[in-house]
Amino acid sequence: MKKALIVGIGNIEDMKLEGAINDANAISTVLETHGDGSPNFDVKLITDMKKQINKSDLKGLIRELFEGDHETALFYFSGHGFLNDIGGYIVTSDYKNNDEGISMDEMLILANQSKIKNKIIILDCCHSGKFGNSNLGGNCTSINKGVTILTASKDSESSIEINGQGVFTSLLLQALSGGASDLRGSITPGSVYAYIDQALGPWSQRPVFKTNVSEFISLRTINPPISLDILRKIIDYFESPEEEYKLDPTYEFENKDIAVPEKVATFKNLQKFERVGLVVPVGEEHMYHAAMNSKSCKLTALGFHYWKLVKNKKI
Repeated sequence: MKKALIVGIGNIEDMKLEGAINDANAISTVLETHGDGSPNFDVKLITDMKKQINKSDLKGLIRELFEGDHETALFYFSGHGFLNDIGGYIVTSDYKNNDEGISMDEMLILANQSKIKNKIIILDCCHSGKFGNSNLGGNCTSINKGVTILTASKDSESSIEINGQGVFTSLLLQALSGGASDLRGSITPGSVYAYIDQALGPWSQRPVFKTNVSEFISLRTINPPISLDILRKIIDYFESPEEEYKLDPTYEFENKDIAVPEKVATFKNLQKFERVGLVVPVGEEHMYHAAMNSKSCKLTALGFHYWKLVKNKKI
């Protein structure tokens, strides 16, 4: 089972964040289902649109999230972050001086102690990079096995909001909607971070990624850009990853007098491989010209990777 607690706190007096509630609603929607509409996370969405979210209640919900022995628990927060000489905090509706909200150190302790296999914490707030980097030492500075942290900015940075949405969450939504998918349609925490990291330049806020896992889980799946049935044919077309696949004009359907239907079907699949970066023509710019001029095509480095996955029956 996979469960997620999605929190947006934006209606704090003198510190209103229009995007926090919008972000929480959008993340909740995208995580509830996979790309094909099948169920994904069992989501509990909490925002302060109509009711304040106080520290005590939110801490209880976070504690509940990390209870049990489920497969995955995900916590997402959009709102204000606060940093002092003791540590970092996510700000709750009942904040006051010297009691601004929930300690990031306390949240990490709850995640570290949880028996849930995969614990994922995603924070879109100022100073969020402080999570997992405590001043207190001991258990607060370690990230136990199964914990993954993704934050919008470094501990010294603000988290920017533009046009009613956080810059970080906007990219996170794009990643979860397919931008960070591999050819199997799987979206992992690592691929999400890579997507966001590449989109934010060196002068922008910098996302932070910390993890202690032996393998990435899938946060969400979408319909793959190439069907798995076709992808598995890669080992039929290339008996070894180093060999080239010879082409000739009989592979091109426009040559109606000489085209061979079986070869045309194969060539269409090879063209699909080319479009997703698995194959390149040899000695020609386009696959069409490779066929017309009796050249060949070969696997790219990415193609070699997926060839091995198929060969080892991992796809």
